[in-house]
Parts: sequence; structure tokens; C-alpha cells
Amino acid sequence: MGSVFYGWDIGLIGGILSLPSFQAYFGLHNISSSAKANLQGNIVAVLQAGCFFGALFTGYFSGVFGRKPVLLASGVVYIVGSIIQTICGLGMSQTVALRLLYFGRFLGGVGVGMESALVPSYVSESVPRTIRGRCTAMIQFANNVGIMLSFWVNYGSSLNVPYGDMQWRMPFAVQVVPGALFIVLMLFQPESPRWLVEHGKYDRAARSLAFAAGKAIDDPAVQATLAEIQADFAGKPRDSVWKQFRMMGESWTTALRCFIPSLVMFFQQWTGTNAINYYSPEIFAALGISGTTSGLLATGVYGIVKVIAVGLVCTFAVEGMGRKRCLIYGGLGQGVMMLWIGGFQGVHPGNDVVPASYVSIVAVYLYAVFYCVGWGPVPWVVAGEVAPNHVRTAALAVAVAVNWLFAFTIGKITPIMLNSIKYGTFLLFGMLCLIMAAWAYFLLPETTGYALEDIKYLFEKDLVLRSVQDAPGGKVFLGRRRALSVQESRVQATESESKKDGDVSSEDGSSAKDEKEPVVAEVV
Repeated sequence: MGSVFYGWDIGLIGGILSLPSFQAYFGLHNISSSAKANLQGNIVAVLQAGCFFGALFTGYFSGVFGRKPVLLASGVVYIVGSIIQTICGLGMSQTVALRLLYFGRFLGGVGVGMESALVPSYVSESVPRTIRGRCTAMIQFANNVGIMLSFWVNYGSSLNVPYGDMQWRMPFAVQVVPGALFIVLMLFQPESPRWLVEHGKYDRAARSLAFAAGKAIDDPAVQATLAEIQADFAGKPRDSVWKQFRMMGESWTTALRCFIPSLVMFFQQWTGTNAINYYSPEIFAALGISGTTSGLLATGVYGIVKVIAVGLVCTFAVEGMGRKRCLIYGGLGQGVMMLWIGGFQGVHPGNDVVPASYVSIVAVYLYAVFYCVGWGPVPWVVAGEVAPNHVRTAALAVAVAVNWLFAFTIGKITPIMLNSIKYGTFLLFGMLCLIMAAWAYFLLPETTGYALEDIKYLFEKDLVLRSVQDAPGGKVFLGRRRALSVQESRVQATESESKKDGDVSSEDGSSAKDEKEPVVAEVV
């Protein structure tokens, strides 16, 4: 539900900006095209600015107070921001109304940023590993449900609400509903078991794990998972988020695992998906769909396509196909569709409809499908899994802040690019999608099916070799060369630790065996 209101806020503004009543109320209808593009960019991007700051500081508060209280606070902030957006302009001048709209969108963005920074880690920390990828991918599914619903609310408002203030106020008011539902439903959810273990609350952690797995507290699987988490935190002091930021560079492997979540979030924004989410009515108009209502209808269909596609991916592909293949195939498909759209607009710059216009409209919908196959849901899965356990809060806070920073950038520059370089906008996004697919092929190992505590072994040695080995057709190129399996890496790490223990014990005169046996018994 948090991701539903996240998506709702993203999808809502593009349709509202296209409503003639909104443009007349805020004076967008009588300014130049460049000034209009700049003002639209400001209205869209101020939400992402709030999201950036909300995401950036969430890690600290969630580390101190827990995931659940901060998530509840994010819903409250979002609702207050939504109410301010709804009432802006009542009894005030146009200038003051615009400033209040900016403030309401910024405040709502703070709530959305808090939610988006915390939900991936909350989900990945709380659910059983066998369904972790699917559950984390549900974040993107819920996000697309929110986007789709906001598209259809805009369409319904354009079609059924008479011209006037209520035509654009009503969509702002309706977005309070998912925020309120989120708060009510979140009250019944448990705290993150890993946060509870980190703070020494083992009984509550066991109850949380049992709740998520649908098992009894004394079930062997629940107790085994609890023991794994305890072992992972054993001997490590409880670190503040600020100390976690410093620890992100403690080793090459840790730094790499902390960098990848930010990188995939950066990539996700530069696929160009939010350019379509924010400005889809304008894009469909450029492809020949004229009229505000017709553009909003086409946008609503686009939302339905995304929901169906990401639902199918969550059900069948994330665990079955794997994270890596989803990113590769999704990036290639998105790149081809964007290049087609840009090429069509370059060859046919007019708005009149020709047969190729219909192909381009289909390409927009196929782009949505490929986005939902790969770079929509999967970056959230990868970010939640790859980040090291002991610095996950800080790493994901940075990653989501990066996501929102570049969402702000895209929201601001997209109308300017559409006004200035036109079809070059889509060619740029298309080439970047192909680059992302190449990165996933050569530099990202497959993480499907591994416990969070074992993923570190994927990055310690032979990263490129392992990545190509896991890629489609990679074994053909590698011949007989293979990276060490996780099991082999774990054995080597255990032997290395045993050797260190033996060296330490020999210095004080006792044997390694004498020192190790009680430790093993304690862990068992």
C-alpha cells in the first residue's frame, strides 16, 4: 500500500497538467512553450526533491526507532502533503496558490521518499528467502497499480467532472485514500526481524519470522533462520547509520555491494520510464492521439498494460527466470522500443496519423511490458539483496536517494528536452537502455536463491567470470572456465577463519581445537 501511494503521486501529476482547467487556473495556457515546459518541470520535479530528502534521512530514523514506526510516519506526512495540494488556491492569489502547490508536493514527496527508501529493506528483511524476490518485486507491482489508478482517476475527472476547479482538485483529494489505507494496514504488520535481532529482541524477532512464514515460533525453519541472523550479527557492534556510511568503504567487496544498489536505481530512472509516466498525454499527442480526454484514455491503457506485465513477471519470471535475465531482456526490449519511437518522430515530425503511428503507439505499450520485465521491479530486488546486512540501512538509503535525485532530474528536464531536441529524447533513453543490458550481462552475478548472508560470496572473487557464467549463453564463451560456487567459497572462508583462530590460539599456548569446540557448540 505504501508503494501504491508512491505510484499514485508519480502518475497523477502528468494528467492534471494536461487538464485545461488546471492550465487556466495557474496561467499555463497563455505563456510561451519554453516557459510552459519550465513551469511544468518545476511542478513535477518539486515532488522528487522532497522524495530525495525524505529518502536520505530515513535510514537514520529507521535504524534508531525501527522500520514500522518510520513507515507509519511516512504515511502521515504523505496525507498532510496531499491535503495541502487539494486546498491550494482557496482564498488566495494565483502566485500564492502556486507556492502552496509547490510546498504540498514537496511535503508529500518527503513521505513518498521515506516509504520508498524503507519498504525494500523492510520486505527483504522480513520474508522467507524462497519468495523474497517475488515479494520485493511486488513493490513495483503495487507502484504500477498506483500509477494505473491515478491515470484512470485523471481520465474520469476529465470526462465526468465539469470544467472548473474541482476538475483538478478531485484527483489530488482522492490520493489521500491510499495513504490512509496504508496507515491502517501497517498497524497490523510486525517489525523487521533483522532490526529486532540487531537490537537484542530475539523473542519478537522469532514471532516476526513465524508470522511472515506462516509457521509456529518453535518451527525448525523459523529457529534456523533466527540462528542465521544472530550468527550474522554475532561479534559485530550495533552501528549507527552514520557509522554505517563510513563502513560502506571498509573493503572492496563491501564498497562494490553498496555501490550496486545506487547504480541500479540510477539506471532505472534513465530508462525513461518516468518521462512517460509524467508526460504521457503529450507523448501520445505527438504520436497522433489528439484531445485531452483521448490522451488520458491512452495513458490509462498504458497503466493497465504495466500492471498486467509486472504482475506476470512477479508471478513467473523473478524467481523462475532470475534477476539477471530479466534485466538483460528488459533492457534490450526497452532500448529497441525507445529507438523506434525516436526514429519514427525523427522521420515523421508532424502530429497527423499515418500507419506507422499505430506501430509507435504499440511500441509505447511494449516498452511498458519490457520495463516491467526488467528495470521496473528487479532493481528493487537486486538493491535489497546485494546490500550487505550490516550496512543495508545506509546503503539502501543512499540508493533510494540516488533514485529520487535522478527522478527529479528526469522530471525537470523531460519537458525541456521534448520541447528542444524532441525525438532525440527517445534516442538518448534507448541507447542508455542498451548500455544497461550490457552491464547486467557482464558485471552482475545472479542472486536468485541465495540467502542474504551468502550473497557476499558472489562478489569476493571472479566477478566478471561469474557474471558471464550466469548470463544467457555465457558458458559457451567461457569454455571450461568456471567461478567458484558459493558452497566452495563458504568452505574456503571457514577454513581461513579456522586458520586465523589457530594462529591466535597458538600464541597464547592453547590449541585451536580447544578454542573452537565451545564456539561451534554455541552456534549449533
